[in-house]
Amino acid sequence: MISYFEKQLKEIDESIHSLDENAFKRWVKEAVDTIDSGHKIVVSGLGKNVPICDKFVGSMISLGMDAYFLHTNSAVHGDMGIVKDGDMVIILTKSGETSESVYLANLLMERKVNMWLLSFVRESTLTKLIPNHIIMDLKHEGDLWNIMPNNSTTLNLIVLQGLAMQIAKERNMDIAEFRRNHPGGHIGKVLNEEK
Repeated sequence: MISYFEKQLKEIDESIHSLDENAFKRWVKEAVDTIDSGHKIVVSGLGKNVPICDKFVGSMISLGMDAYFLHTNSAVHGDMGIVKDGDMVIILTKSGETSESVYLANLLMERKVNMWLLSFVRESTLTKLIPNHIIMDLKHEGDLWNIMPNNSTTLNLIVLQGLAMQIAKERNMDIAEFRRNHPGGHIGKVLNEEK
C-alpha cells in the first residue's frame, strides 16, 4: 500500500516542478496588490474543485483577507454580482475546455478584473482566453483509469494553499491578526497561551 502513496507523491512532485515559478511569483504579487488595494480574490470551480476552492477561501478569511467562492454554474444565475472591478478571479479547470468555465471567462472579460487560470493543459481554449495562467503537467490521476479528479485536485489544493501562504508572507502578516480570528478551538487555545 505504501508503494501506491509513494507513486502518487512522485507524480505530485513532478507536477509541482513543472510549474512556472516566475508566473507564480507574479501571481502572488498581483494577489497582494489586489488585497492591498481593498479588493478581493474570487475562486471559481466545478465538481471536485468546489471543496478545494472552499479551503482556499477559508484560509484567506482566517488570515483576515477578503476571498469568495463563485460556483461556476451559479455565476450566471446572479452570483456574478460578487465580482467587482479590481478583483482577482481564479478559474480552476483541469482541461481548460469545460464549457461552463469558458462561458464564465468570456463574461468576465467584460469586467475590469484580473483573471488567472489554474489548469493542467498547456494549449486550451482557456489558456488562449486567459494569458495569466498556472499550468502544471500531470501524467496520471492516480485512479484506476487516469480520469477521476484525484491528483489534479490535490495539486490544486497545494498550489492555492501555497498562494495563500505566500500572500500572507509578502504582506508581513502578524500573528496577532491571525489570533484575532481564532478565539476558539485548539488553535485559539494555543494562540492565547502564546500571548
